[in-house]
This record gives sequence, structure tokens and C-alpha cells, in this order.
Amino acid sequence: MNNSTFMALALTGGTWVIWALILSSVGAVAVAYDRWSLFRQEANALAALRPKFLSALADSDLEGAQKAIKANPGACARVLGEPENLAAALSDERRRLEGRLLWLGTLGNNAPFVGLFGTVLGVIKAFHDLAESGAGPEVVMSGLSEALVATAVGLLVAIPCVLSFNFLQKRMRDILSETEALGLRYDASRRR
Repeated sequence: MNNSTFMALALTGGTWVIWALILSSVGAVAVAYDRWSLFRQEANALAALRPKFLSALADSDLEGAQKAIKANPGACARVLGEPENLAAALSDERRRLEGRLLWLGTLGNNAPFVGLFGTVLGVIKAFHDLAESGAGPEVVMSGLSEALVATAVGLLVAIPCVLSFNFLQKRMRDILSETEALGLRYDASRRR
């Protein structure tokens, strides 16, 4: 690549960066909704399993505990269904639940920088336009205000992504820690 290629890219301005951020945010909304729906289903399945399972364990009824596991779908039931491999099953479910959350975390961390990149491109274009037109500072001011929109869009995309990522990570940790606690109780009951 030579300087003219870089200059041509720089003179495109930051508009395409804004559209890339908007498109990415649509993907982020889809991921957040998908994970939220999954975690809601998993939490409901866990809430349905927990009382029956704990009641069976309290009565030392391992067969009743197995029936409760088989009657309730979800991550917890899949983990408890493998009592000899609880740690491995829990790890498998963690990977399944974490799916696509990386997108939210990555976009949340990098969208401000992508927006800043768009701003830099817009500033370069504004000063180039000033040099080409020979007009006054109003040309630069107009270009700068347009360029700053890219940074604002980057922040507008990043903040909800980070909030969603943190919320969903907490929901996932809650589901997995409750599952692990039930697994430990099940293991203790099986050893008696």
C-alpha cells in the first residue's frame, strides 16, 4: 500500500464508521435478546427443579432426585444428570451459556475506539476540505461537528453493550453457581 491509498481512506470521512457501528449495535441487540431469553428459560427450569430435587435429597430419595432431574429440562438437569462428571458437565454448560457473549464484551470495549477512528477520519477530511476550498473556518467547524458524531455513536453503542454484558454475565454466574451448589448436595447425598 502506498500513501495515496491511505490518503483515499482518510478522505472518506467517518460516515462509514458510523454505519458500521450502527450495524454492529443491531447485532449486539440480537445477541443480548438471545442470551436474555436463554437465561430466563434456564432460570425458570432451575426454579422448577430445585424444590423437587431438594425435597427428594432431604428424604434420602435418590431415585426421586433422578426423576426430578429427568422431568426438568435445562442446564442444571443436564449437569446433575452426570453425577460422576459434575465438573466436566458444568464446564460444558458454561461454554454453552457463554456463547455469543463475547460479541457484547468486545463491542462494548472497542466501540469507543472505532468511533474515535471515525472522528479522526472526519477531522482529516475537514482539514483537507479547508485546504482545497480556501474558505474560512466555517468549513472546518462543519466538518468537525460531523466528525464528533462518530465518537458519540461509538459511546452510544458501547455503553448499552457493556451494561448488557455485565448483566448477562451475572445471570449466567447465578445459574451456574446454583447448579454447582445442587451438584455438591447431590454428590454428598450419593456418598452417604
